Parts: sequence; structure tokens; C-alpha cells
Amino acid sequence: MWIKWNPNPKREEEPDCVIRAICAATGMSWHEVFRGLCGLADYECTMPSANWLWGKYLRRLGFRPFLLPESCPECVTVRAFCERFPEGVYIIGAGSHAVAVLDGNYYDAWDSGDEIPAYFWKG
Repeated sequence: MWIKWNPNPKREEEPDCVIRAICAATGMSWHEVFRGLCGLADYECTMPSANWLWGKYLRRLGFRPFLLPESCPECVTVRAFCERFPEGVYIIGAGSHAVAVLDGNYYDAWDSGDEIPAYFWKG
């Protein structure tokens, strides 16, 4: 089930899905995640939204990456992922979007249930 989630202090519709997802999955504040990603981005000389960078950040937080099978890529939506994984903490990468899944519910500022994930991180 979709749970509307936007920890952005201004509640703006910003392109900060990675920060929102990490906040939901870890319980960290928006500012804490933002500063952590920006600090790592500064060190690596890249943008905080780069997939490999936030992946590195998640790895430091104890998350592990997994790919979804390519045999039926349209078969797995965010909503279907939640049904298949009703327990646990995950962050899904779906194209240029990231969404948190906690115990079968997906947390996002908008209903991203029809997005197609390519990979996920398990906390």
C-alpha cells in the first residue's frame, strides 16, 4: 500500500526522492541524509543524486544491493515488489526514481506503485 511520505522540511515537490527514500528506510532526518550525501558527493566530486554515489552511501549504512531478474522486467512494479516482499526494509531504484519499502508498504510523495524497478537495496 502507498503511504504518502515527504520529509522535506518545506514539503515541496522537489527532485529529492533519494533523500526521501533514505529517510523513510533509516529514520534519519531530511537534513541529516542531505548533508551526508552532499559530503560524500563533495569528496567524490560528483552530484549527490548519482546512483553509484547514493549506493555507496547506502552500503555505508549497511544496505546490500540486488538486481531484479531481466526475464520479465514489466512484471515487477513497485506495488508487485511490495507484495513479493511483505517484510523488511528496502530502497528501490526505478529508472530515475527511488522509493522506500517498509514491510510491504511503499513510502513516497506520490503514488509510484506503477514504476518499474531495476534494482533494490535491502537494509
